[in-house]
This record gives sequence, structure tokens and C-alpha cells, in this order.
Amino acid sequence: MSLPTTTLGERVWELPPLILHPFNERVPPSALLENSKAALMLSGLIPSDGSDEDDLKRRLLAGRYSEIRMLFFLGKDVFRWIEQCVEWGQRVPEWSGAEIHPQSFAALLTADPPKAVKEKLVRWGVVDYGTIFTRAVGLNAMFIQPPAFDTLAAEFLRNYHRYADCLYRCYMDSQPHRRVASANFHFDLYASGEYSRMLESEWAADAE
Repeated sequence: MSLPTTTLGERVWELPPLILHPFNERVPPSALLENSKAALMLSGLIPSDGSDEDDLKRRLLAGRYSEIRMLFFLGKDVFRWIEQCVEWGQRVPEWSGAEIHPQSFAALLTADPPKAVKEKLVRWGVVDYGTIFTRAVGLNAMFIQPPAFDTLAAEFLRNYHRYADCLYRCYMDSQPHRRVASANFHFDLYASGEYSRMLESEWAADAE
């Protein structure tokens, strides 16, 4: 359950940066494309390439599993950031008793990120960022490690996005929390390599 959005006038609070790491899954884009084509062929939206139905189903489930793993590792970065935000909030006496919880920051990222973060995600080609972060959070609310392929039912693999959406809602409802607005909360978004280069530049400047 979320409480009404809290605004702080014109005051802006600076949160820790959200740093995203590469997935390192060694899955080439061509494989993901082929798996997506298998889903379209099974649904009859594009002509078959001659593969039998069982092979198409195997390709579909393999593709879904790759997506689950990528979202899971994205969610690990998101939860690391949320934990940092919670630690930061504990040092702000004005927020004592204000019901600012991890879910507050999850909602900030998925529903109302700062304008600069939105623009950067779009430049990266991530247009539907809200849905992607929502499902990443949902999967991490359920799993400590990426589940093995053979532990997941075919039904879950085929429709994992629906389950991940429900898991996100369960996570958000598990703790009453105050919604916060990007008008008052700013944070930056970096790829890990980009952030490392920025720190190196700052350290070099300080050494001069």
C-alpha cells in the first residue's frame, strides 16, 4: 500500500547514483532475435521457417530464460541502489517516521524517475524502462539467485512477464510506504564503465 506522494516544496535531495553493470551472459543478439522469431512463428504472426513445433517451443523457452536472467541481474543493481538510498535516508532526520521505505525508491525509479534519467535511458534505446525495471524488481523480490532452467515450469517461462508484474505488485504492497516525487529526489544513472571512467577523471584532477 502506498501513502500519498510527499512533496518538499522546492528542496531537492541528492540520492546515490544508480549504476548498471553489463550482463555478461554471452548470449549473442542474433540468438535472442531467433528466439523472438520462434515466438512469432508459434503464434502464427510470421511464416514458419520449416522448424517443427517442438523445436520452436524449445527456442521460445530458451529465449524467455535468457530474458529472465538479464532482468534478474538488472534487478540486483536496482536493489543495491535501493539499499543505498535507504541507508542515505536513515541519516536524514527530517524523514524520521515519514514511512520512507525501499518501496518508495522502487516506485520513484519505475514510475517517476528524474527527467535526465529518462532521457538517458531513451538514448540507450530503453523506451519502456518502467516495465523493465518493474519486472527486474519483481524477479529479485522472489529469487536470491537466477533459478536454473530445469527448475522453472514451461508455463512460467512462457509467461514470466505476467508473473514478474504480479511479484512487483506483491513487493510494493508488502510494506506501507510513502511515495516520493522526482521533483524532490534527484539521482544520476551510469553504466558501470562510464562511472569508473568518471571517477578516474576526478581522481586524476585531484592529484594535479
